[in-house]
Amino acid sequence: MPFIEREDCSDSEHLAYIEQADGVFMTGGNQLRLSTTLGGTDVAQLIRRRNAAGMHVAGTSAGAAFMPEHMIAGGIEGSTPTPNSVTLAPGLGLTNNFIIDQHFRQRDRLGRLLTALAYNPFAMGIGLDEDTAAFIQPGDSFEVVGSGGITLLDPTDLSYSSMDKARRNEPVSLLGIKLHILISGGRFDITTRSAYSE
Repeated sequence: MPFIEREDCSDSEHLAYIEQADGVFMTGGNQLRLSTTLGGTDVAQLIRRRNAAGMHVAGTSAGAAFMPEHMIAGGIEGSTPTPNSVTLAPGLGLTNNFIIDQHFRQRDRLGRLLTALAYNPFAMGIGLDEDTAAFIQPGDSFEVVGSGGITLLDPTDLSYSSMDKARRNEPVSLLGIKLHILISGGRFDITTRSAYSE
């Protein structure tokens, strides 16, 4: 749909189309472009309402990163978290239980997802490999599909973070984070914080 400018997101014909749609798919590219164009608009509110009523919402790459309340807008590649490893921005807000990063192992993004969780330790991190999806169901349980894997980071038992003491570019210590690698058929239940293999 032609959502090029923010004013396009108030077009009554566009809204009527989404009102009747079975699903919405958000493309890749630049998640900041998605958030600055759609964020806070009638379209974003309608997508959230329809999703809460059962409409499917999907996205690839930037479209996947844009879905949660807290969105990774950019960052530094690498496996060690530092205070400046990630830039966060408001996302679409379909869930506040997850922060999603994409092209995860292909682009070495462990450090920036860990940094995002250090700033938001109530959420869990989903690192999506390419050609891999998390089908998130009501209640925020999910199942993995695809040829790669998902890295799930669970900070529920985080016992220590040095984020408040670290200076820019300094490594951050995080103790007690659980890490799961889930492949196709793997599942995660957010209520019990339990991961299951196929």
